[in-house]
Amino acid sequence: MQHFFSSDFKLGILGGGQLGKMLLYETRKYDIKTHVLDPSNEAPSKIACNYFEQGDLLDFDTVYNFGKQVDVLTFEIEAVNVEALEKLEAEGKNVYPSAATLKKIQNKGKQKLFYQEKGIPTADFERFETKSDLVKAVASNKITLPFVWKCTEGGYDGNGVSIIKQNNDIDKLPDAECIAEKLIDFKNELGVIVVRNPTGEVSTYPVVEMEFHPEANQVEYVICPARIDENVTLKARAIAKKVSESFEHVGVLAVEMFQTKNDEILVNEVAPRTHNSGHFSIEASYTNQFEQHLRSVLNLPLGNTDSKVAAVMVNLVGEEGFAGNVRYQNIDKIMSLPGVTPHIYGKKETRPFRKMGHVTIVSPNVNDARSVAEKVKKSIKVISS
Repeated sequence: MQHFFSSDFKLGILGGGQLGKMLLYETRKYDIKTHVLDPSNEAPSKIACNYFEQGDLLDFDTVYNFGKQVDVLTFEIEAVNVEALEKLEAEGKNVYPSAATLKKIQNKGKQKLFYQEKGIPTADFERFETKSDLVKAVASNKITLPFVWKCTEGGYDGNGVSIIKQNNDIDKLPDAECIAEKLIDFKNELGVIVVRNPTGEVSTYPVVEMEFHPEANQVEYVICPARIDENVTLKARAIAKKVSESFEHVGVLAVEMFQTKNDEILVNEVAPRTHNSGHFSIEASYTNQFEQHLRSVLNLPLGNTDSKVAAVMVNLVGEEGFAGNVRYQNIDKIMSLPGVTPHIYGKKETRPFRKMGHVTIVSPNVNDARSVAEKVKKSIKVISS
């Protein structure tokens, strides 16, 4: 086995945002050397890595040359140059998740076709090369309103997704490759964090339930355990495991799902990295998702995914009407509440709906945690000074 700890071994991370910063808590714990590449000189990860490089994650040469300097390469964001990853792999570099996995996931059209091919339950959809192809399909009733429009590339945090209720909603859409997906009348939005290492050991975390903000289309609360029947829990975890094994994915994979009115589970989409829906694990789990990602990409035994306690996570996002140097209002008030831990990501500038941090509330009882979460949500405000 390679000697990772207190040695010259180098782990490379593409992307230096908050996910990278939280992964670095774990590399520090194990004394593993880290190199981080990010386009911003103000990246949250800059303070915690051994070596920081500013550069474009989509530029072939930048990513390739960065990858050459490290022993194992991983990423915390999907928008990276896949061709550079492929060349590094061809030269024997370990890249996790692999370029092949990332390619299938980066494009939402390919991701949906993959589910179809592998028999993974997902909402019905059609893929369109251009906006005019979509317009023709609607005009000929091949696609009926309402439906969910998704841009196949580049969407995140609710961007690149629209619910199309009437024809003039289509006019506002960009001209890009897209999918038109059947609008699912669902009971719950659920998530499962699944982890797999190169030897094929797979483990799933308990199912979480996501409550969304009605306007921003961003998750407002992540609740663990999800308040659902045991049979739905088992089904969701089994499907998440199948998704990970189908992708032959290595690392942490976040699987977002719909629970339909008749308790079917449909996979909505996946992210091949640590994820907002797994942040509860830092306080609530025996092994948090970041340590788990590290264990998996280094091909170490996976940790226990059970929860020690129930948890609810609240995202801290920039208030509407505020932009500029960030200020966290009433943070002292929330810290006096039971079971509350704030995480501040280190982004100096706030803007409306930008993810600036999160707060986890733990309690032996999930409903108690949920009511404290409501108080947190009402008290703390992310504004600008």
